[in-house]
Amino acid sequence: MSAVVVVSDAEFDQTVLKSDKPVMLDFWAEWCQPCKMLTPTVEELAGEFEGQVLVGKLNVDDNPNTATTYGIRGIPTLLFIKDGQVVQQLVGVKSKAEIKKVIEETLT
Repeated sequence: MSAVVVVSDAEFDQTVLKSDKPVMLDFWAEWCQPCKMLTPTVEELAGEFEGQVLVGKLNVDDNPNTATTYGIRGIPTLLFIKDGQVVQQLVGVKSKAEIKKVIEETLT
């Protein structure tokens, strides 16, 4: 079972903004090849940081409101949210090391 939580517009506030842990949210779409390339990395990191960070995926086609609210123009985009505020953003396919560094910065 994956440690990645599927997030929708309807539960975004409850799941992400009210989370007691920092959140890494992956904005993606089914048709997006770079998103598919990033998925295994996101899943690995979700496992590594389970219990410390909530890792979620939000499909921008199914949930356009949240993507619009946060000005997501390109996917994949990773938003790092702590205490309800966006603290970091990564756009495009990044290496596991790059993403891990941002997670560790978000945790401190």
